[in-house]
Amino acid sequence: MADRTAEVRRETKETKVFIRLNLDGTGEYEIETGIGFFDHMLSHIAKQGKIDLEVKVEGDLEVDAHHTVEDTGICFGQALAQAAGDKKGMVRFGDAACPLDEALVTAVIDFGGRSHLEYNVSPPAAKVGDFETELAPEFFAAVTNNAGMALHLNQQSGHNTHHILESAFKSFGRALDEATRLDPRVSDVQSTKGTL
Repeated sequence: MADRTAEVRRETKETKVFIRLNLDGTGEYEIETGIGFFDHMLSHIAKQGKIDLEVKVEGDLEVDAHHTVEDTGICFGQALAQAAGDKKGMVRFGDAACPLDEALVTAVIDFGGRSHLEYNVSPPAAKVGDFETELAPEFFAAVTNNAGMALHLNQQSGHNTHHILESAFKSFGRALDEATRLDPRVSDVQSTKGTL
């Protein structure tokens, strides 16, 4: 089996991002973005996705968190695409629903090379800690655009903002684990086209 790992570095006048990941990991993580709640959410992707993940970000947080969150999403998406490679043997589709108390957000992924985000999540509060909740769709859009995946996130219930977002990130991690899993019955790619 080919090594499904990746390293991505990105440096601009706004951020400096380093991401290393292993799709076939155990969920170990080391994450430092300077935004506590965002670190917490990324740790859920790693743990639920069984992805070994290292994230180091220095961003212009004196402005706000937007550049840090978006650029992290860009690099995470690029790393996913790099690690997935030609996607031979990969399941491709994944879905998950991880409740947290009253909150439930479902995630459905097609890791098929076409980028699209459907984000139907409406947390009631504008912020959790130092994290602006409007940055969550910015992160997921950056991931999907750079990974080449379609992602549907749909909130089924919830009234606590922390719970809603945690359900979304956990469900995404679980769906990602399923979509990137290798199936020994699949020798090529999961497409009638013969390519992804």
